[in-house]
Amino acid sequence: MTESSPSLSAEQDRSAVLALALLRGAVAAGLGLGSVTVVVLALWISAPASDSSPGSALHAAAGLWLLAHGAELTRAHTLSGVPAPVGIVPLLLAVVPVWLVHRAARDVLVPDEGHPAPSARGAFGMVVGGYLLVGAVAAYYVRGGSLSVQLPSLLFPSAVVVAGAAAAGVWTASGRPIGPPPSWAPVSLHEALARSRFRERAGTVWRAAAAGVAVLLGGGALLVAVALVWHAHPAQRSFVQLSGDWSGRVAVLLLALVLVPNAAVWGAAYGLGPGFALGTASTVTPLAFSGRPAIPGFPLLAAVPAEGPGTVLNWSAGAVPVAAGVTVAWFTVRRAAPPDAGREDAWGPWGTALVAALAAVGCGAGTAVLAAAAGGPLGTRALAEFGPVWWLTGAAALVWTALVGVPGALLLRAWRLRERDEDGEDGEEAAYVAGDPGVAAAGKTAVPVPVPEPSSGDASRESGGGGRRWWRRSGGRDGGGIGGGGAGEEAAGPVPGDEPAPRRTPVAASLPAGAAPGPVPPAAQSPAQGEDEGVAPYDFLPTGPWHERTARPEEAGPSGSA
Repeated sequence: MTESSPSLSAEQDRSAVLALALLRGAVAAGLGLGSVTVVVLALWISAPASDSSPGSALHAAAGLWLLAHGAELTRAHTLSGVPAPVGIVPLLLAVVPVWLVHRAARDVLVPDEGHPAPSARGAFGMVVGGYLLVGAVAAYYVRGGSLSVQLPSLLFPSAVVVAGAAAAGVWTASGRPIGPPPSWAPVSLHEALARSRFRERAGTVWRAAAAGVAVLLGGGALLVAVALVWHAHPAQRSFVQLSGDWSGRVAVLLLALVLVPNAAVWGAAYGLGPGFALGTASTVTPLAFSGRPAIPGFPLLAAVPAEGPGTVLNWSAGAVPVAAGVTVAWFTVRRAAPPDAGREDAWGPWGTALVAALAAVGCGAGTAVLAAAAGGPLGTRALAEFGPVWWLTGAAALVWTALVGVPGALLLRAWRLRERDEDGEDGEEAAYVAGDPGVAAAGKTAVPVPVPEPSSGDASRESGGGGRRWWRRSGGRDGGGIGGGGAGEEAAGPVPGDEPAPRRTPVAASLPAGAAPGPVPPAAQSPAQGEDEGVAPYDFLPTGPWHERTARPEEAGPSGSA
């Protein structure tokens, strides 16, 4: 009954959509910051003897939220009085902000009812701007507290992480396209991206690299779990010594849980060979645990192997990168030689090797990024280096997956094509035997034997109008012959004087050179012969007077007498 409100102009509508995208980015940042704040305040409230104020708890929550983005913090209150850096990012805690900004950028491009969706660039810029605006406020808030943030780390890697997650959200909302490249890119790149085969192989490289990284992380987590079970008593003692009350132990347990992905990366680096550093003077590898470690008391660090040279159990950690290389090969061959495709549809050996090599490069790059995020300083002097060295870990992952994945992909491809060829030969042989009743199961050589066609008089004898013709075309379906007749179809006899040429029916025999073929086996005879029990065999013999002259040529008269 009321008039509708005046519609906004196109410019106002576009501005409203961009403002909504900015708000979505700010809300995503607020949700991540709020979740961390709730957990920190809950632990602070549950502590029986907390000498800190609520403001200190809020400062700690904002600092942890910035640390989850990769920012480096500085602890002001230390035993030595010297501020100490904290650069190890809890990877499980970092999943929350990355997922929130990814979802915000993805949902912005979904048009609301009555409002158009913004452009991809506008959505990306507004979401990132709103998120970083809240991050700047949080960094200003923690300034001067017990945990302060170093400003250079806000640009790299914090802003880069946010921008990357938002770009992934925009790409997902756009349908995950590959291309088109920028206008300044060379023409050859435009042509390559336009080919469907290029896009298929690029997707295979991505999937194989991601699978290799996942196997490395899973293997590293398995190594850590086995080591924790092996050193269960030291881990329990370390857990009890850190805090005496239940609230403190809950805090230690939560901290250990958010650091489990970091421990998995450390385990993967250990299996790859470079290992990880426990301070500036100690390195842990499968070959040896050397130097003087600076190990703080923490349950996850109790899984570190004993000092000294490595044993066979330590060397068995090399099975982790081998499994990653096999996984890269398997994911490559799944598309290079799929089971439902023929040999002509399979990739060539060079293309398969190239895709496996590129997947190994991607696996090494992903492992290097995770190793860089999983390690960092925990203090000054001896604790300035803690965790795996990112470039050594990435290079080791590249070498392992390339040495195992490329030959493995070629071998798997050759094996699949060999099985396919064997299946094809067996199928052709079975089809050859099944399609000809004269081929015996014991032999594969078919010797053509001429089978004369009967005359017209023999094929047309019937009794009472309902009789059965004694000869049928051998190509019936139930007979399985090589002719074209249907099942049970009766063929009329040939017209006199127009007899067809003798047919050649393949008969299975393995004959030596120069040997004459034997009689036609029963399987090669006409399927209609002998199938009627009520008809005697001599009924098939012709009884015309010409038979005697044909059967006994010496008794037949002169050839001129007709």
